[in-house]
Amino acid sequence: MKTKVKQVNRDNFSRSEFEEASEILRSGGLVAFPTETVYGLGGDGLLSSAAEKIYAAKGRPSDNPLIIHISSMDDLTQLTDEVSEKANRLADAFWPGPLTMIFQKNDKVPYGTTGGLDTVAVRMPNHPIALELIRTSGVLIAAPSANTSGRPSPTKAEHVVEDLDGKIDMIIDGGEVGIGIESTIVDLTSEIPTILRPGYITKEMLEEVIGEVAIDQAILTKGVKDGLKPKAPGMKYKHYAPKGDLTLYKGLQSEVVDEINKDAAKKRAQNYKVGVIATEETKEMYDADYVMCIGSRNDEESIARHLYGILREFDHLEVKYIYGECFSKNNLGQAIMNRLLKAAGYHVVDVSGRERCDKDEI
Repeated sequence: MKTKVKQVNRDNFSRSEFEEASEILRSGGLVAFPTETVYGLGGDGLLSSAAEKIYAAKGRPSDNPLIIHISSMDDLTQLTDEVSEKANRLADAFWPGPLTMIFQKNDKVPYGTTGGLDTVAVRMPNHPIALELIRTSGVLIAAPSANTSGRPSPTKAEHVVEDLDGKIDMIIDGGEVGIGIESTIVDLTSEIPTILRPGYITKEMLEEVIGEVAIDQAILTKGVKDGLKPKAPGMKYKHYAPKGDLTLYKGLQSEVVDEINKDAAKKRAQNYKVGVIATEETKEMYDADYVMCIGSRNDEESIARHLYGILREFDHLEVKYIYGECFSKNNLGQAIMNRLLKAAGYHVVDVSGRERCDKDEI
């Protein structure tokens, strides 16, 4: 298969630019496109064969549910018969935007899209290209991140090309995305709405709109236990991982820097390429083959936006060992740590006692 890459200016486009992509989607094919979070790999969410193609292109386990993207609240009625008052309030507050809500699905939604579950994950993206593609195609688009399963999610079209060239019909290149990490997922089918994946929309933001919100403990642990189906993308399987071995360090900044430099020196002495994920506050303190600044600790949005791109850059540089700092688990920091922990396979060194924390609880 030859993958066509089509450039579209997110701020100046015409409806006609989406005709070819729309026809691909209507005929059951796959189109990658930008959203405000990451690039998505889109197919018809109401067509089981399209879901099968998505799983095959990504190498994604078929029990890992897909998120269906819509462009209006009217679209939601095609997916579920139960939209609660809390769901409407969240939609008013955060749609379009980086929030995914889980509902009881109706009979129109195939189990192939939901990973065999009776629930469906839905969001309305806040990106002009994504919204126009949904409207023009008339397709409710199931779209996980447009990458090989387990790899860092794509924040640029060239990341999609790296992973999926020759495996999908088209990539719409709309430039670099804005947020850089996937949407918050909240389950509205439980008695107390529960966050299943943290993102830009935080617990505090949700609670301002609907009151009490719980957090699934799998978010900052090793996730869903074997034998259980994950209710949301990313809960069970390894995600976001670079090709090199990533280890995180927690503790006092000065001690973290010292320990990373010691471990980096040992690996470099063995002729391995070593990289460090640093912050603006620490980037001058490290000695490694490559030191990548992820942003300032005072600007979590910058850290989130640069995370996946840095992990992919280390791959390009063929770095074997990568060391990184831990971040606060408050607000957006929780989403950042969720992604970093998964990317590192939960390998965390507590520098206060030089203990490697590979336990279920970090």
